[in-house]
Amino acid sequence: MGEMKPRERVQKFLKRQPVDRMPVFSGMGLVTVQAIDKLGIRFAEVHGSAEYLADSASTSSDIFGFDSVVVPYDMCTVPEAMGRGCTVYAEAEGVLYPTVPSKWEHFWDVDVPTDYLDKGRMPLVEDALKKLVTDDKYAVGAWVLGPFTMAGQVTELDLLLKGIKKDKEKVHAFQAKMTKVVIDVAKRYQSLGVDYINIREMGSGTDLLSPRMWKTLIQPYLQQIFAELKSPKILHICGGTDLIVEMMNECGADALSFDQKNNIAETRKKIGNDVILLGNFDPYGTLCQMEPTEVEDVIKGCIDAGVDAVWPGCDIWPEVKADNVKAYVRTVIEYGKKPSAAVGRI
Repeated sequence: MGEMKPRERVQKFLKRQPVDRMPVFSGMGLVTVQAIDKLGIRFAEVHGSAEYLADSASTSSDIFGFDSVVVPYDMCTVPEAMGRGCTVYAEAEGVLYPTVPSKWEHFWDVDVPTDYLDKGRMPLVEDALKKLVTDDKYAVGAWVLGPFTMAGQVTELDLLLKGIKKDKEKVHAFQAKMTKVVIDVAKRYQSLGVDYINIREMGSGTDLLSPRMWKTLIQPYLQQIFAELKSPKILHICGGTDLIVEMMNECGADALSFDQKNNIAETRKKIGNDVILLGNFDPYGTLCQMEPTEVEDVIKGCIDAGVDAVWPGCDIWPEVKADNVKAYVRTVIEYGKKPSAAVGRI
């Protein structure tokens, strides 16, 4: 059998079917300034055009050899559609991601419009995903913030954390409301034919929440989300996760994604070889700050620790060093020919 095409490689990998080599892909943003420059646009322009979104994603993969494309890039699309607005820094020359200019003062004030899926830039993101799916060149990934992290985009998280002691019922009612939003958005993306969906409950690591609180405030809602979604479905959490990996594995995802704080070798021991593990290098430190000769050791370290595919711990920062990204991709391709714990090789 000859070399697999990028989309086929990722599709089979996520089904735990043997592949020719480890895929180079992610469930977070993979856009680079090299692609932006090639398109002759500014980073600020990308967020307001379906064509720019799709083309910048595919051009990044063209340049560096990624097996996937992933949109959207920013966390504001859903809050914007819910009525909170969006600051895109339209005149900025460098890399500035959009932000939410105003949040609801109290979490119980959050009002989700019935037609929010068709508001703001949501149609734009959908059009970009449709274009990428139709192109049929790369695996197409989409992501949605988890309910707790989404809450932090529409109100202040400290209000929610304080409320868990004083207004427990209101907090859980709010989490249920955010959970429905996550399910609705993820289902909409899946209906477009994306190859996988990544639920990014980024802010729920044990840096902020105790394992006990995670079990009551986070896990039930993630379980509800993954029960509603089709496979392939991935759970990503940033920060400290060593104490909650077993609970993460009980949420119903097909694969688990971690950042550089996770001890992958120990995680593999805890949950066995039947679960796809993704991670776990620091994308900014590795691709923006290191020397290219150092990158190879980082990527090999991830593979040796037991990941099934090397993923950045978050979005790659667009202003990457080209030589570093090339070293990352080359090392995965060359060093990822051997089978991993959960996925074999043809």
